[in-house]
Amino acid sequence: MTDPNGLIRPGRPAPGFTLPATPDGREVGPGQFPGRPVVLAFYPADFTPVCGDQMALYQAAMPELERYDTVLLGISVDSVDSHQAFAESRGIRFPLLADVEPKGEVARRYGAYTPQEQAARALVVIDPAGTVAWSHLSPMDVNPGVDGILDVLDRLDADRQVAT
Repeated sequence: MTDPNGLIRPGRPAPGFTLPATPDGREVGPGQFPGRPVVLAFYPADFTPVCGDQMALYQAAMPELERYDTVLLGISVDSVDSHQAFAESRGIRFPLLADVEPKGEVARRYGAYTPQEQAARALVVIDPAGTVAWSHLSPMDVNPGVDGILDVLDRLDADRQVAT
């Protein structure tokens, strides 16, 4: 199910997938990280100002995300080669996944695809059990930042500590 904006709602099982991550054909998806929170950062396009700033911010926040044992995956409909050049230009070291074949299929499954045939600027946090814990759709020209992600990871960590 999706929310009124189309984005997948919290409480739903996260759709499984793998997407190309490297020129040699290695594929990556959230199912490869069982027991860990996964952040999906859907973004419209490589080499655009807001997307570049957003992904660079997430790279800068990686020490904090890693404190929660979190995996971050960037996803757009750009090619693996474009992602590689973009990552190198911005110092991005987390995987950027190419949702290209069929174009935008994963973004569609998460409700994060636009009529302009690109990924929306959307964030989805998947909890360690594979359930959507939080989702957020941001305006295309607004960097959603990292605070919402960290708030959810704090809550998931608190819930885990209570359960143990």
